Amino acid sequence: MATASFDTARRAGSAVPAIEKTPEFRPEADAPLPGRRTSLVGLTRADLKARLLAVGVPEREGRMRSGQIWHWLNVRGARAFDEMTNVGKGLRALLAEHYTLDRPEVVSQQVSRDGTRKWLLRMAPTGAHDHNRGAEIECVYIPGPDRGTLCVSSQVGCTLTCSFCHTGTQRLVRNLSAAEIVSQLIVARDELGDFVGQMPARDANGEAGRLVTNIVFMGMGEPLYNLDNVIDAVGVMSDQEGLGLSRRRITVSTSGVVPQMQRLGEEAHAMLAISLHAVRDDLRDELVPLNRKYPIADLLDACRRYPGLNNARRITFEYVMLKGVNDADADARELVRLLKGIPAKINLIPFNPWPGSRYECSDWERIERFSEIVFNAGYASPVRTPRGRDILAACGQLKSETEKLRARARLMLEEGMAERMYAGGDED
Repeated sequence: MATASFDTARRAGSAVPAIEKTPEFRPEADAPLPGRRTSLVGLTRADLKARLLAVGVPEREGRMRSGQIWHWLNVRGARAFDEMTNVGKGLRALLAEHYTLDRPEVVSQQVSRDGTRKWLLRMAPTGAHDHNRGAEIECVYIPGPDRGTLCVSSQVGCTLTCSFCHTGTQRLVRNLSAAEIVSQLIVARDELGDFVGQMPARDANGEAGRLVTNIVFMGMGEPLYNLDNVIDAVGVMSDQEGLGLSRRRITVSTSGVVPQMQRLGEEAHAMLAISLHAVRDDLRDELVPLNRKYPIADLLDACRRYPGLNNARRITFEYVMLKGVNDADADARELVRLLKGIPAKINLIPFNPWPGSRYECSDWERIERFSEIVFNAGYASPVRTPRGRDILAACGQLKSETEKLRARARLMLEEGMAERMYAGGDED
């Protein structure tokens, strides 16, 4: 099997961390294995129509038929072609012969004490390298009083090597296809009963609503190193005749892939989040080695040019609080200085521990003092409440121990005993 190689900027024998990893396998999952039917779930409108034309649907009917099927897949969550009552039996049989409506397999579901859910999903095999067992990724659902946020992954593993992030310690296998990204939302709606005709959620006023209202590309992977598929996925998720999410409720987080930021804004029209985490290049070089390619000044210049940026479409700057590393009063004041003139919100993220990490979370009093300095300078500075720590579902913890656990340990996780193994009784 091929192995991941590291960025050539790393000198032989150097202790300096690598900037990036290259994928073990290319291309993305868009070519079926011989003899295996592919799924229509998660496709763009254009790709869905192309699949119909490929099995003999006449061009003049392609748009209408693909529109019907699009509705069944993305509004009603159909699991079988026979559910599509306004599609002729002959076409249903033809589609069933060539395609499926399969979702990624839910290998396991873990539910945190705080209601956060983490799903381990296995994708369909995409080639001989999968050995008939598809790649696994994780996504997380975080319920709240006024929203339900789904944190999706864009890669199997991650391109980057951020030293405080557990996902960054893993190899990079490959990018996810747009359909595989969208399928994470489909699975969440399946599991939560969040499609039309299923049990509706209720908001604080008792009105019917949706359980999944927001998407954040903050799971496994660096989205801007898979930009084509991320843009297509955002388009499918935000289609108002389908999954129907507002683009203002879809946030793409990047560690600072500066050359791709403009295109993200122009084509995806998504909200932007920046994983900043340091206010000095020397420290950010260590925490986020990508900074050695695109230093803070270049990153912030790209933020100031982000399409559509205004006070109603602020950039979120994520800042993980590391004890004795980046949490001093001077860091807070420099953060304020750096962001001057950028419509921004600063999310302060208490560090989420993971096995083997050399960092500790800042003391709560220190986080509050940091937040106070930022807030008094005129920036919203919420402290993100750690969610799902007991099941390793919090920020920076995704898809780590799950792939290494032996069968007995995985069973313990699924029975809600993860906190005993890893969290050490840590309370939110």
